[in-house]
Amino acid sequence: MSHLLWFRSPAADWFEALPLGNGHLGAKVYGRVADERIALNLDDVWSGDGPRTLTVPDGPAVLADVRRLLLEDGDQLAATERTRALQGPLVESYQPLADLVIRSASGDPADYRRSLDLRTGIAAVDYTVDGVRFRRETFVSAPDQVLVWTVTADRAGAVDLDLALDSPHPVAAEVAGGSYGVVGRAPSDLTIEYRERPDPIRYEDGRGIGFGVALRAHAEGGTVTSSPDGVAVRGADRLTVLVAAASTFAGWTVPPGRDLSVALAEATAALDAVTVDKLRARHVEDHATLYDRAELQLGPVVTLPTDERIKAVAAGGNDPDLVALAFNLGRYLLIASSRPGTQAANLQGVWNQDRRPMWASDWTNNINTQMNYWLADLTGLSECFDPLTDLLEGLAASGAETARILYDAPGWVSHHNADIWRATWPVGEGGDDPVWAMCATCGVWLTAHLMEHYRFTGDVAFLRERAYPVMAGAAEFVLAMLVEDQRGVLQFVPSTAPEHHFVLPSGAKASVDLTSTYDIWLIRELFANLAEAASVLGLSSELVERATVARERLPKIRTASDGRLLEWPTDWQPSEPQHRHQSHLYGLYPGAEIDPVRTPEWAAAARASLELRTEGAVNGGWTAAWLVALWARLFEPARAVAVIQDYLSRLVSDNLMHRDGDIFQIDANLGITGCIPELLLQSHTDVVRVLPALPAEWPDGSFRGLRARGGLVFDVTWRDGMLTEAVVHATQAGTHRIAVTPHDVRTLTLDPGQKVTLCTTSAS
Repeated sequence: MSHLLWFRSPAADWFEALPLGNGHLGAKVYGRVADERIALNLDDVWSGDGPRTLTVPDGPAVLADVRRLLLEDGDQLAATERTRALQGPLVESYQPLADLVIRSASGDPADYRRSLDLRTGIAAVDYTVDGVRFRRETFVSAPDQVLVWTVTADRAGAVDLDLALDSPHPVAAEVAGGSYGVVGRAPSDLTIEYRERPDPIRYEDGRGIGFGVALRAHAEGGTVTSSPDGVAVRGADRLTVLVAAASTFAGWTVPPGRDLSVALAEATAALDAVTVDKLRARHVEDHATLYDRAELQLGPVVTLPTDERIKAVAAGGNDPDLVALAFNLGRYLLIASSRPGTQAANLQGVWNQDRRPMWASDWTNNINTQMNYWLADLTGLSECFDPLTDLLEGLAASGAETARILYDAPGWVSHHNADIWRATWPVGEGGDDPVWAMCATCGVWLTAHLMEHYRFTGDVAFLRERAYPVMAGAAEFVLAMLVEDQRGVLQFVPSTAPEHHFVLPSGAKASVDLTSTYDIWLIRELFANLAEAASVLGLSSELVERATVARERLPKIRTASDGRLLEWPTDWQPSEPQHRHQSHLYGLYPGAEIDPVRTPEWAAAARASLELRTEGAVNGGWTAAWLVALWARLFEPARAVAVIQDYLSRLVSDNLMHRDGDIFQIDANLGITGCIPELLLQSHTDVVRVLPALPAEWPDGSFRGLRARGGLVFDVTWRDGMLTEAVVHATQAGTHRIAVTPHDVRTLTLDPGQKVTLCTTSAS
């Protein structure tokens, strides 16, 4: 049951609908009987009409002013305000596509059950009406690139319903060749949700990303009739409905295609290529190939409906199996929202119901995009990492022009927000707060994922051909941005602690300063990664030499008088002591420089910082995920599991999808799956640690398929808090130190394909 979500009633709203997807086409299934609605998304349907031009006229002069204000005048407030002149256009917004509407003249359903099987990627609705038992299934196929909706009945001729496509965008219906469809366009211009104007959503003839959605019904028995109003099915024994969609998006460097018929023809061609009787088997096989690579089981299986289990945890119950279900759900969601050839999972994955979604449903690159992918290599989903690499390569290409225009710098830069048109500048056109807009190291953070991907996979070709060029470009930019202060220390200016203001002695709030602790960690890591990659590839370059020298001249990591890690160069008063970002703790997680064993002083400072930061309620689901990993790295399982319990009690919908009021962000779901394993397996140091921070609340459990850096795969079982078996599989050759307990560290030299079983009866 750790792979099954189920309920006794339909979804109350979009948040509680069940998610399906193949990375390109997303769907949310409500599970209604008489008036079903399946909300559709397509990953490349965004607002906007092509790439924009950054027209900041005097970027280098502004940069010189900011540096003078900080290095000579010590005026952080003026420096903060001056950076507004570097802001370019706001990002465009990810869009809903259409809804598949299914209407039937059904009576009151009995024996209702709605479910999502994570192992198969199939959402089902079972119910009885007037003595007839119906079953509906919905899935989105990656091999066939279609949404499939089926209904069967245990009485012949019992399927009577009407199908139609609706959209929040203006659409026109078309009927041809046995298919019914609609064509339309996303807004060519749209005002982001936190800005106001009289006409925030604007459509223009012939502009904007166009789309076509095609529908075809295959009935056994009965009749099927198509018209511009939709498709009518009468007296069928069984019905299979196929939906395909395509857009006119032609890449981020060019305006979208103008001919809507091309998009509809592409969608229709997908329907033509389908072999209906093989759809389900092909989908299940493809999905299982990815999903079955890893699994977490915790404690006894609980068979209650998912929403009832969440309510029980909120009332103080302990349900480790629900934690396992949340972990397994995160893997399912990444599979559904990030596949080779698709866009990367955005702030809402591939699901969005609003034309003006919160924060544009964009790629927010000061934690959120990164968090989406923490689980990928760790849980055996390396293919799902591909779209992030694609995104980075686009940001690197776009960011080279931004670096030149704003900073007269080589290499490339990416700031806080990005969209399908690969925006890389600080956003806001002078109207956004620099506390988030002025974050010039977001691209640096993203490059760390490339090196981590290599460490897990050992893919030298990937490192050489894709990762190293992007990392080198980021390093070129950082080196050009480093300037000496009066002590000869290299400072990265301008710098922020993402989204967190500090309070000046005057009482004013500012955010831009000399190098923040967050930026120190990122730059140190980038330069070290560059040197490691060059060593693996046998390269000798002047760039690596410069980076290695510069790393030693960066500001030192400092602590406050009370033992906390400083967040800024000065021990400024934080505007929010319990702020949602833990950026100054990057060196603990996802970085690897802070470790209780190797660097106990830094670990103590990180713990002191974290204790202050976590006084009171956790601020948001993605924050909770990050805290789980931070506490795990400090070997504090009780604190980590308390965060997980709070998350499950307060920050999820009835379907375990993140919900904070009317806000949904996929990073919480994906992040919690990426962070829970830190309690069970750690490989960021020179020792792989098995069960390094096992919570007492999880006395019995097992996992299989968790990955460690160096190409290791672990299957582990424990009982009564004691490790009973650990099996390690090697996917590449290497020598590894593996700690099956803190005092039992074994050195193994393994060949590809080799398997070793480690057993112990010691406490974990």
